Amino acid sequence: MLISELLQTRGVPITTGRVTGFSDSTQESQKNSDPQNSGFAKELQSQLEEQQKTAAEGVVFSRHAMERISERQIDLDSENTLERLNKAVELAGEKGSNDALVMIGSNAFIVSVKNNKVITTLSADDMQGNIFTNIDSTVIM
Repeated sequence: MLISELLQTRGVPITTGRVTGFSDSTQESQKNSDPQNSGFAKELQSQLEEQQKTAAEGVVFSRHAMERISERQIDLDSENTLERLNKAVELAGEKGSNDALVMIGSNAFIVSVKNNKVITTLSADDMQGNIFTNIDSTVIM
């Protein structure tokens, strides 16, 4: 006895692969629909493009880092800080660093080099008595 015959005798519905309730043209259009045009695929693609664009522009600041910059009144425009920070992250990446402490003037930046993201920032006053952990390199600019 075949499995399908056994299931039929027990009253279990059997699906043959043919969808009922749709016309053949509807089934064909569903088969030929392009998954690249789905809403999810479009959103995913736009997110990936934005990440690539941001990575090409330089480091990204986490929300925590932005709060610390504001609260500690760190000026990213003075002394070409942002340019120097980008250069430091690039140098750390070339040396194989994952997480770096970047010293620029009297400010410190903890950076995830592999993600190109500033995790937090400290001013000179905040560095006194602190221990920096979970870093594998230091770049002094």
